[in-house]
Amino acid sequence: MILITTDTIPGKKIEAVGLVKGAIVQSKNIGRDFMAGMKTIVGGEIAGYTEMLNEARTIATRRMIDEAEKLGADAIVGVRYGSSAVMQGAAEILAYGTAVKIVEE
Repeated sequence: MILITTDTIPGKKIEAVGLVKGAIVQSKNIGRDFMAGMKTIVGGEIAGYTEMLNEARTIATRRMIDEAEKLGADAIVGVRYGSSAVMQGAAEILAYGTAVKIVEE
């Protein structure tokens, strides 16, 4: 599956088949929360949260790809990511784009 942030695939003719998305709501665990609190005192990257968000993005991307595959797509163009806090201690990660088929010329 080709994933690209642009609206076209260079050198390819494409046909849109639909919007696809993948989402996950990820919560912090007590260990990460405690260490994050300690890190805010001294400053620097909160590696536990970085790891958690990277894992959540991977899951959201996989879910988006799964939707595209069900539509028979070859690629997803215009890929974007979003995030929001849905409650204290939990964040939603959203991956979305347009599923397309590559049309042979």
